[in-house]
Amino acid sequence: MAILRRANARDPKRYLWILSTVAPGCALLPALLVDLTGLALFWWIGPIVVFLVIPLLDVTVGCDGSSPRDEDYEALSGDRYYRWCTFLFLPMQFTGLAIAGYMWSEPELQLVDKLGLTVTMGLVSGIGINAAHELGHRAEHFERRLAQIALAQSGYGHFFVEHNRGHHVRVATPGDPASARFGESLWAFVPRSVVGGFRSALRLERERLSRKGKKWWGRDNQLLQAWSMSVALFGSMILVFGPGIIPFLALQAVIGIGLLETVNYLEHYGLLRARRPDGRYERCAPRHSWNSDRLVTNIFLLHLQRHSDHHANPGRRYQTLRSSAEAPQLPFGYATMVLLAAVPPLWRAVMDPRVLDHYGGDITLVNRKPGRGSCRGRGRRTRLPRLGSALLRPLGAGRGNRFRGTAAGGGDAVGEDRGQQDHQDRCDHGRPGQFDG
Repeated sequence: MAILRRANARDPKRYLWILSTVAPGCALLPALLVDLTGLALFWWIGPIVVFLVIPLLDVTVGCDGSSPRDEDYEALSGDRYYRWCTFLFLPMQFTGLAIAGYMWSEPELQLVDKLGLTVTMGLVSGIGINAAHELGHRAEHFERRLAQIALAQSGYGHFFVEHNRGHHVRVATPGDPASARFGESLWAFVPRSVVGGFRSALRLERERLSRKGKKWWGRDNQLLQAWSMSVALFGSMILVFGPGIIPFLALQAVIGIGLLETVNYLEHYGLLRARRPDGRYERCAPRHSWNSDRLVTNIFLLHLQRHSDHHANPGRRYQTLRSSAEAPQLPFGYATMVLLAAVPPLWRAVMDPRVLDHYGGDITLVNRKPGRGSCRGRGRRTRLPRLGSALLRPLGAGRGNRFRGTAAGGGDAVGEDRGQQDHQDRCDHGRPGQFDG
């Protein structure tokens, strides 16, 4: 690509990463743009940028499958410029929230404009969870604390616990509430993931505190730490702007959580780790996450779409994540796929053939609802939505490598304690070598 011609550079995208602040920038711009142009449309700048501008740029700019060289890993990891690109998200995010709170509390703002402002701030909140995701995987205490702060706007502080110690252990198994099952709609997945993730976080933190001999009601409880930040933030907003702001705070948090869970939905849809002869699941590999090399969304979301390398090496910082030829590829970037996911027949028409193609048509290798026995025997294909036959041909069946392994049935993941230790080891030591899934 012309924009990345400096192939000998340590990171040809180095100065593009500052554009990741476009998301929190959307929180700062609505009132200013409406004042300058007189166009109330700019209260809706968040969905305009996320669901219109970025998908169009994804198609126009195209893909970038380049990966950093192994010999540049240490230099890239230690370069603090990349950290500041994530740090900047927080002051912009919370300044925008304060401005939005003030605008919401003013009687001059029309209801439809308030709704647009709320949706914009909700999307910023959801993308803020992505910034928290990047910071929360770091070993440095300061960055992990920033992750909890970034989660305060959404009130989703338990993500800090569940994602690292739950999802990364159980990913691509029926026991993971954040891994979508084949044929499961987004609208069925979201409540299952929200409730299951919350329960998992409670159990994981209770077990961690018990192992350390700590009490639940104490300063060491990471859930209470994160939730107290949301209470302090929301309480301060209500104190300053009045109780009339409560609907705004609640709705923007719900939208942010919904965006996060929608991204969770598409990241591992239908993918399943095989069981080994000893009953445990194989380690997570590139083939267990849906990837996308769309450049614009990757910049916007700090390489979140290089999800395979992230799961194989959670300790790698975003600028060092690599593309993988083994990983199944989404037909579009995350921003576009979120829109597809909202329409289940369209989503299944596009994605179900890709899942089956990834497993060579063997439905027994797919992550399905535990105990679901509608399709038995190897090689038997599931029935696709009627819309699929119309859309499959122009979109293709995907270029993910086919994978065949030991059939894996339903049930909870086995050996979580050892899996959690494996994950923590990899969080503490991001390796520059090959995918170690």
